[in-house]
Amino acid sequence: MKEIYLAGGCFWGMEHVIRALDGVVHTETGYANGTVPNPSYEQVCSDTTGHRETVRVVYNPGILPLSRILRAFFICVDPTQKNRQGNDIGSQYQTGIYTSDPDSEREVAAYLEHERKLYPEFHVESGALKQFWPAEEYHQNYLLKHPDGYCHISGAEYQLVRQLNETEESE
Repeated sequence: MKEIYLAGGCFWGMEHVIRALDGVVHTETGYANGTVPNPSYEQVCSDTTGHRETVRVVYNPGILPLSRILRAFFICVDPTQKNRQGNDIGSQYQTGIYTSDPDSEREVAAYLEHERKLYPEFHVESGALKQFWPAEEYHQNYLLKHPDGYCHISGAEYQLVRQLNETEESE
């Protein structure tokens, strides 16, 4: 198994969408790369801790290549936005992709170099994960528990991600 950490705005929607990919074994919402140990949601929302709402994704690379996860991520985020996605505004919503191993870090860097060329502005952080603190239990699998909950990711984007399961590609 491998893992990747995705900050794609509100973590409820990103977790829900990524779980739709075949080969995802586990997801967990949490707070990454800030300055306060084990922060609360309220602290993170104060815009003073530097944490990003992030989803830890554990996946089977034999079933799900990292490049497919990255494609799904870019279906669901607007990389031209800094510190926001959809109606969510604040530094906790900054997009980012954080890695826990050097091979993944190189692959992410190459993928982002290609994506960066497609946009006039590009505000996706990347690099090694510094730390990750699990979010409170009520944030875990939130949209499974509350199907009508708010999500900045549209139904059309969700369907595009699900369709990635049907792709035959050499990744």
